[in-house]
Amino acid sequence: MKRSLKLLACFTAYFLLISVWITLNGQVITGDGIDKVAERALTAFDVPGIAVAVVKDNKVIHAKGYGVRSLNTKQKVDVNTTFGIASNSKAFTSAALGMLVDEKKLRWDDRVTDYIPEFRLYDPFVTQEFTIRDLLTHRSGMGLGAGDLMIFPGENDFVLKDIIHNLRYLKPVSSFRTKFDYDNLLYIVAGEVVARVSGMSWEDFIESRIMKPLGMTGSAATFDHLRDKVNVIDPHAPVNGTVQVIGRDFTQISDAAGGIYSNLTDMCKWIMMQMNNGKYGTGSQLFSERAHWEMWSSQTILPVRDSTEYNTHFRSYGLGWFLSDARGYKKVEHTGGLAGIVTQVTLVPELKLGILVFTNQQSGAAFYSITNTILDSYFGIKGIDRVKQYADAEKRNIESAKGITDEIWKRIGENLKNLSIKPADSLYTGTYRDKWLGEVTISVKNGRLWFDSKRSHPLTGELLPYTGNTFVVKWNDRSMDADSYVMFYLDETGKAFEFRMKPISPMTDFSYDFQDLDLMRVTN
Repeated sequence: MKRSLKLLACFTAYFLLISVWITLNGQVITGDGIDKVAERALTAFDVPGIAVAVVKDNKVIHAKGYGVRSLNTKQKVDVNTTFGIASNSKAFTSAALGMLVDEKKLRWDDRVTDYIPEFRLYDPFVTQEFTIRDLLTHRSGMGLGAGDLMIFPGENDFVLKDIIHNLRYLKPVSSFRTKFDYDNLLYIVAGEVVARVSGMSWEDFIESRIMKPLGMTGSAATFDHLRDKVNVIDPHAPVNGTVQVIGRDFTQISDAAGGIYSNLTDMCKWIMMQMNNGKYGTGSQLFSERAHWEMWSSQTILPVRDSTEYNTHFRSYGLGWFLSDARGYKKVEHTGGLAGIVTQVTLVPELKLGILVFTNQQSGAAFYSITNTILDSYFGIKGIDRVKQYADAEKRNIESAKGITDEIWKRIGENLKNLSIKPADSLYTGTYRDKWLGEVTISVKNGRLWFDSKRSHPLTGELLPYTGNTFVVKWNDRSMDADSYVMFYLDETGKAFEFRMKPISPMTDFSYDFQDLDLMRVTN
């Protein structure tokens, strides 16, 4: 009788496990389901091409391309199509430093000046105390995207030496280590630490010490190193309301912040290694579990205003990764954005779940809608149409921003019709200089007031009268979506001696950090 009861208990437990397994797996999205949401996202967000992969329990259970690599060629996206992964490169930089920590060639809390003696920030005390860890955690005190105009747009003549030198001119907006403000320049400095400590360039280190062991044969640490430049996407952006191919404008000096090109096949290997605490292959270790623990530990706290749909109660930044909780699980993620390219990497380590979404258009709503649809299925959340949710939110944001800019352009149009208020151009013309961006010339071309940056070549366009001594610069490159106020300050003679700038649209990318410029007249 006891044996029968034991057998009954065993069978009952078995069938309960089967029932739970069926229930849980019934909630998990299928490949067909991912196909449907990806195809909807292509249309809803006007994205030419998307690539999606899902890794579960150390296996790639879905990897597929959707749409086209380029509107020019119409060639299809596949699992080996390479995308610029942008700021998802930052995790590679932190991994490289973790490997050097393992080798006892440096420590996370060593001072940066121990390796780059010429490194200087605006505050001498901060310079003295600034560590390798600080380079990776966005808590320097500098503002959001401070100094990014030296690297973005990419067609400029700044070199690494300039960036390291010019950091000293970027004024802080908060106290050291008190506030999160995302930056790119300090990751460039981190890449230089890798180079000086290892004796090889950051690109060579990433390719030989990380990509080669993992078998990431279709990837490169910089676009110029790609062996296959055929199966690669073109970046796309809306230009005057129509999505079209735009130029590839990221410079190699910025690779440690966002220069890697990779594909689904290779990035699946990267995220499986991450979810195995640095292990890969048949037991090899890329970096130690201790180094991995540091990368995935909270370093800089971010605010959470409500618990959100995933019951999120904390958010923070680690070393190259955003960290949060989602439905009781730790979530590790990062996004990346270049002109015309945005990507997302999302990991739920306790579920051994990894999600990759790469796109060749700069709509972040597209990757969020796909990633969160997949997450919903694993978290048991039903009934939310993420594509519609994000498309509606994006539409509201675009309409709100358009309402602001339309009013500005309407006023400028009225000013241009009223010749009596045409400004005296000679009050503003001349050469102005900012300490870190360099010279800007305000001149008259064919009867129009014109803005030209000497070092950042895409920053050229007409100055249009807005109000008083404030103008709006309309950039020639309409894909930038970064038109800006230009506010002149006059001296006692009524002539401009300085001007400041600020983007006119709330949707302008933060890397157009015009607000950090202080341009003083140097010549008439």
